[in-house]
Amino acid sequence: MGVGLVRTVACAMAVVCIAAGQHRYIDVAEKSRFAYTTQNGFDGKRKYFPQPLCGGVAMLDFDNDGHLDLFFTNGAAFPELKKTPAHHNALLRNTGGGVFEDVTAKAGLAGEGYSMGVAAADFDNDGWTDLFVAGIGVNRLYRNHGDGTFRAVALRVPPDTLSVQGAFLDYDNDGRLDLVVSNYTLWSVELDRRCVRTDGVDFYCHPKTYPAVAHRLYRNVGEGRFDDVTARAGFEKALGKGMGIGVADFNGDGWVDVFIANDTERNFFFRNRGDDTFVEDALRAGVAYNDDAATVSAMGVDVRDYDNDGWPDVFYNNLANQLWALFRNLAGRTFRYASPNAGLAALSAPYAGWSAGFVDYNNDGWRDLFSANGDVDSLHASSPQHDTLFENAGGKRFVDVSASAGEYFVKKGYQRGAAFGDLNNDGFTDIVVTSLGRRPAILLHSGGSGHWVDVKLRGRKSNRDSIGARVKVTTASGRVLHDWISPSVGFLSSSSLQAHFGLGAETRVDIEARWPSGAVARVSGTPVDRVVTMMEPD
Repeated sequence: MGVGLVRTVACAMAVVCIAAGQHRYIDVAEKSRFAYTTQNGFDGKRKYFPQPLCGGVAMLDFDNDGHLDLFFTNGAAFPELKKTPAHHNALLRNTGGGVFEDVTAKAGLAGEGYSMGVAAADFDNDGWTDLFVAGIGVNRLYRNHGDGTFRAVALRVPPDTLSVQGAFLDYDNDGRLDLVVSNYTLWSVELDRRCVRTDGVDFYCHPKTYPAVAHRLYRNVGEGRFDDVTARAGFEKALGKGMGIGVADFNGDGWVDVFIANDTERNFFFRNRGDDTFVEDALRAGVAYNDDAATVSAMGVDVRDYDNDGWPDVFYNNLANQLWALFRNLAGRTFRYASPNAGLAALSAPYAGWSAGFVDYNNDGWRDLFSANGDVDSLHASSPQHDTLFENAGGKRFVDVSASAGEYFVKKGYQRGAAFGDLNNDGFTDIVVTSLGRRPAILLHSGGSGHWVDVKLRGRKSNRDSIGARVKVTTASGRVLHDWISPSVGFLSSSSLQAHFGLGAETRVDIEARWPSGAVARVSGTPVDRVVTMMEPD
């Protein structure tokens, strides 16, 4: 194991800087030259069903230079699909100083068809981060060659499957990353159903117009090959309309479980039995519905420990007046619907949320909530919305601090994907957001008070990215914080693989990492404001 380079937060080193102690975000996208905007193919008249589901983003260090780069998925025009460069996906290389350069053409990542969600991880354990891109009828794995280029490999899906999101996980603990894919329905241009108001204006059809389908599980068998084990693993009979995916060991038995948010269908909780099979257990676990036993338009998912009790909780957002859902994990036994007591029922009612994530924006040790917002359709004055930031008040309630979080949070649009990570290595979490018809927002944290430590894990027997590993940080005062390595966060998107811990005034910590293999490593008395790299013991 080793300790990474110390990166102390200093105003003089920041790209943007305001008064000390203030935690705000500033959009620096205009500093970079790139052509990408999120295009869903709407021509102003005809509305095709998948068009609202567009604009994923991944944070990944594809060239291993220590800076997080950005990859964006894009839509297409119907029926021609990616007929012009305006519909290409985009890879932006982080050159430092809040500036990114477009390297899509060299990388071979322009894509094909209508692209939706993205997942990023090193699925072949060769030291280079690869990509999975979900789409309509075409899902692609992109193997990173390590020279700035990627090679596409098709992943078989049933004909006309509309896939939304993918998440990497090692469900059988064999050291190779497998893949779970949330599917929405069966759709093609020929199968599209047109929905028109009495005044002749198109609107996006209700999800119930289309059939539910099975989500799929692919086992990594090595050499870049994946076997479809959907039926054998117990995924085939649970039919839903999949959106966000949350991956964690929810009951602490050493096997990673899967939560999938479904749009207008009950949610799924696939509990890992540890014998290469899962049981769909959402009803017993208490996460199939909200407390009104109602289905909602569940969107982005994050599974983190919001109340610092050592267990991963579940959050997903949804449309306005449906109330965003927070489920508290009761020591791995079941979940309790916590939205009303946490204040989220009142805070979320006006907003249609898509991507979301637990983000400790002020480094106080409590994970706050960010949501990318915007309605499905553009038929109402309230359709474009601003994004929201809810501060976690000691694990009990959330408070809306959007108005003080920066000018970006005043601007309205149709936001979709969002990813989280430290883009400028200053110890604060940054945010990247896509919005239909616009360039993405690249939101750098302005800096402020609050110590931190980031933990980067490397697996040997376990998968190299250590996805599924658990990290525990204990401060000098006895405070204990937990996180799980999983980049599957929000909607259509993939976030940093490093575990980030805000520490407030704490200046020294002990760190414990537990890998999927069961191996444990510890470092004691570590100074803060640095990245700590830990290797899995042999």
